[in-house]
Amino acid sequence: MARDEPLLSSSRPSSENSDDRAGAEEDALLTGQKTGRVNQKKYGWLFWREVGLFSWALIATAALIIVAVLYGHQQTSRNNDTNDSSKPNGKRNLIFMVSDGMGPTSLSLTRSYRQAQNGLPIDDILVLDQYLIGSSRTRSTSSLITDSAAGATAFSCGMKSYNGAISILPDHTPCGTVLEAAKKAGYMTGLVVTTRLTDATPACFAAHVNVRDEEDRIAEQEIGNGPLGRVVDLMLGAGRCHFLPNSTAGSCRNDDKDVIAMAKDNDFDYVDDRKGFDGLNLGSAVKLPLLGLFADHDIPYEVDRRFQEDVYPSLDEMAQTALKALTEATRDSDKGFFLMIEGSRIDHAGHANDPVAQVHEVLAYDKAFASVLDFLDEAEVEGVVVSTSDHETGGLATARRKNFPHIMYVCQANQFTRSELHVTYPEYLWYPGVLANASHSGEELASRLRMYLATHETSSTEDLKSFINEELLQKGLGVYDASDAEIQLVVDHPREWATSYLFTDIISRRAQVGWSTHGHSGKHIPFVPSLYPQNSIPTMILTSATAVDVNIYASHSPHTRPLMANHENTEVGEFIRDYLDLDLKPITKKLQEASAAFDTFSADGSQRVSWMGRMPNNVEGLDELDHYHGDFKRSLHRHRH
Repeated sequence: MARDEPLLSSSRPSSENSDDRAGAEEDALLTGQKTGRVNQKKYGWLFWREVGLFSWALIATAALIIVAVLYGHQQTSRNNDTNDSSKPNGKRNLIFMVSDGMGPTSLSLTRSYRQAQNGLPIDDILVLDQYLIGSSRTRSTSSLITDSAAGATAFSCGMKSYNGAISILPDHTPCGTVLEAAKKAGYMTGLVVTTRLTDATPACFAAHVNVRDEEDRIAEQEIGNGPLGRVVDLMLGAGRCHFLPNSTAGSCRNDDKDVIAMAKDNDFDYVDDRKGFDGLNLGSAVKLPLLGLFADHDIPYEVDRRFQEDVYPSLDEMAQTALKALTEATRDSDKGFFLMIEGSRIDHAGHANDPVAQVHEVLAYDKAFASVLDFLDEAEVEGVVVSTSDHETGGLATARRKNFPHIMYVCQANQFTRSELHVTYPEYLWYPGVLANASHSGEELASRLRMYLATHETSSTEDLKSFINEELLQKGLGVYDASDAEIQLVVDHPREWATSYLFTDIISRRAQVGWSTHGHSGKHIPFVPSLYPQNSIPTMILTSATAVDVNIYASHSPHTRPLMANHENTEVGEFIRDYLDLDLKPITKKLQEASAAFDTFSADGSQRVSWMGRMPNNVEGLDELDHYHGDFKRSLHRHRH
């Protein structure tokens, strides 16, 4: 009956039949039979509505609790993964790649160049782009702008040091490196570079000197003449001149030591040309330890090397050879290998402000990175690849910046050169197609000019201009609109090493590529009077590495999670240490205790010299940042008088 039904409603049961209903109910109780009376609803819709709401709330609460528990478990697991993911179990390999001097703009420059050159869509990217996981801060102890030595020391020792230090700390004590510790722990080790093996980056993994230009000493330590003995099993690169005695053609040593002979005494197999490299059969015919030196100084830029395939191996070929050789050498070992691969000359292209060389160096590095990924995909042993840069070089910008009303100049030690700034205000654009028209680097063109002058000593000025314009600018750079003034500059200064800068400036301006710096401190540019107009004011600006955060790339692996986000460069070194489960402290202790036993004497025998070489010229302030000394004001005063 409805709650508000009238008392006398016709639908209410009649009292006349109440006795009959009562009797029927009594009979039902006695017989157990139903009365036939239709039961009324015991519960209404409001009751069931309340039940539904209660059930829904109960289920939602339970679901929320379950989600919270699962999320907490996931976060705990993730934290545990972050803490432990860099320490895998069992045999493992680590390939560490260094793109020396490559900043984020290098990738943008190369990506746009590649798209323009090959007619690719704008979403076509480099292999590296697909493996970007973080970035790195690069300052050293002595400057906000690091050099390759301090940068590589951060990678090799996991510690900051001063610019110029090769695995040496600011207190001038050596620090053990991940390569040295890996070798002592049973790993096989290797170094692959396209510059000199005695250059800063490779040196920091297998040598210890106070000043990076002690390359003769570095060569000796790399082949095993040091406190730890031989720690590198494979070295492929260049810099042969530092291994040859100064009585030999092609040597750049200051003494008569034959380091190649010393290497052979330490059981190194030695190759020094393309034929010898080809005999290695991409690693399947390697006998370790191996030393390969394929150029007196540096292997040519990739843009030039590609025309000399029969002379020089590529970075990719050397990387594949090293991977195969080290894999075979560790096949029956419970330890894997550590291999450092450097795209060395990206940095040199930045120093030279050469965008043509830059894009080809980055592409060569990208190709080697892809080969390492392929190796890891096919390898039976677990491994990762980590790639980063020590710093950015050149202050590269894919656009010209706003120009000042006067041409500005670089100045140091009374030597000047024009910067890339010009009097016109550029549009916001750059032309990758200009770079695609060039076939050689400024370095190669300058070398060809010097060769022409050596073989055409009696040629006229007009013949020289024709050679510069037709053979170098048009055929070499793809520049057909060179001005008479540009050609005359080259004619006036053909034998200076900075002539290459004239070529790279010509191509950079046409491509609308900007640069802010040229070379590391200490590299002086000859004074060119014709480039120094009256009333212009020289400006001091001479360092090429810049204080730019650089990218970190890594193979897809839970073990590389600790490198996600932004880090100090020392954390990259710590990752290598942790992944390979290394202890650097005993190595450092042994190096520091062994110093006296390995000291040497000067060439004339008059004084004792530390096995780590001479001290820096300025031994103070190496553990603190320099500050402004009023150099600009003093420079203005000096040059106005």
